[in-house]
Amino acid sequence: MLSQMKSVPPVQWAMRHPRLAAWIVLSVGMVALLAIEARDVGLLPGQWLALMTAAVLVAGACVWIISWEDEDEVSDTEVGDAATVAPSEPKSGE
Repeated sequence: MLSQMKSVPPVQWAMRHPRLAAWIVLSVGMVALLAIEARDVGLLPGQWLALMTAAVLVAGACVWIISWEDEDEVSDTEVGDAATVAPSEPKSGE
C-alpha cells in the first residue's frame, strides 16, 4: 500500500518538499475552517482576503517553528555520530 502511494506524483512531490507540502495542507485546512466559521458574519471581500492571507501566513509560521525541532534533531545526530566515530588521542604521559 505504501509503495503504491509513493508512486503517485503529488506524494512524490510532497516527499521531496515536506515543509512546503505541510504549509499548503495546513493553509487549506485553516482557510476552510475560517470560511465555515465566519460565513454568516457579514465580512466584506477585503476583510475576507485579509483574514485568509493572515491564516496562510500563520500556517507558514507554524510549519517554520515546527521545523526548528527537525533541525535540532539533525544537529544532535551529527554531533553524536562525530563523538562516537572520532577516536580519542592517547595522552602523552602514558
